[in-house]
Amino acid sequence: MQTYGMRWVIMDNLQEARAALQQIGSDPGGIAHMVGKGIGRAIKLEQVPLRVAHILKQEMLSVGGDAAVHRDVITNNVDTTDVMLLGTVRQLENLAKKILSQPFGLKKIGHALKQLLTNLEPSKVRILNCRGKELTLGERTLVMGILNVTPDSFSDGGRYTSIENAISLAECMVEEGVDIIDVGGESTRPNYAGISAEEEWNRLEPVLKTLLERVTIPISVDTYKASVAAKALEVGAHIINDVWGLQKDPDMARVIGDYQVPVIVMHNQDGTSYQHLMGDILSFLQKSIELAEAQGLSGDQIIVDPGIGFGKTTEQNLEVMARLAEFKTLGHPVLLAASRKSMIGNTLNLTVDERLEGTLATSVLGVVSGVDIIRVHDVKANLRTIRMSDAIVRGQKGVHYVGA
Repeated sequence: MQTYGMRWVIMDNLQEARAALQQIGSDPGGIAHMVGKGIGRAIKLEQVPLRVAHILKQEMLSVGGDAAVHRDVITNNVDTTDVMLLGTVRQLENLAKKILSQPFGLKKIGHALKQLLTNLEPSKVRILNCRGKELTLGERTLVMGILNVTPDSFSDGGRYTSIENAISLAECMVEEGVDIIDVGGESTRPNYAGISAEEEWNRLEPVLKTLLERVTIPISVDTYKASVAAKALEVGAHIINDVWGLQKDPDMARVIGDYQVPVIVMHNQDGTSYQHLMGDILSFLQKSIELAEAQGLSGDQIIVDPGIGFGKTTEQNLEVMARLAEFKTLGHPVLLAASRKSMIGNTLNLTVDERLEGTLATSVLGVVSGVDIIRVHDVKANLRTIRMSDAIVRGQKGVHYVGA
């Protein structure tokens, strides 16, 4: 039987769909009409009031899609329901247009839906200014090298506490091609009691000042304390990496705003209880984004980190890793920091010094999921892995050769 070479073609976004239709030789007008019809999206809304859920269901059906709601919605036996919008990009775009004129807050949902669909498309190449140092986003996955100047880090505590050893490692990472160096003066390992801001700065100051004189790439400082961040920025640090997403120290957002410096906001929490794992994490990060925006930061200046290894069990960390691409819905660059984490050790039953291969697997998954920056200990191995993954994944399907 003649099947005419029937096969499945993967199209994850409009850019790939457009390229596939162009290869067929479709009319440009037809492409514009059809391009959104081959890409399915499932968009979840949580705790939606019944009257809003009823309208979303009705309007989604009217554009040819569907909406899943709680089974008791039809009898009005629940006050709210989660809603899963199911349809193609074209159908969801049409839904967004239709509800812009609806009451009960649907206009806001319509605008948010339009923005979310835009966020799921491949990001364009752009420049992030880090206080005079430039990072190119959207062209390839950037690599951030870890420099712990702590005597008690979970992975390499005590190895780089001397200025000479720390600078030597940093210069080695630069030679290997790292894009950013992240310097930390306090361990953030689980169940750690912490140190004073004064002690943290005493550890950081000599290394940071020397680094700023000796290397040309952006230097990030890993701290959640506003006073430490202020001192680091005063001497010239380029990025602040806050493992509590501006939500631990009430003065941190103001400090970031004073310097208008790019900030990495990470999800974190005490304990591992969640109502909705991904929903709760995204809500936390949205609050962090709003804190930064209130201080004048926007767009690429706010980088989000899912917080692998923080406030999560191994199983929860694995689920977050499997759903990394969902963080693109926030509309900001995404950083992945899974290097040598306990998730890897627990999954493979390996000690910290045996977790390279597991880390490389997470880096590959990060590239596949579209993250922008990957934070690692072993720069050379990860850089090579990430570059190879980029060569495969960041190429637009069907664009670079005929007969795809």
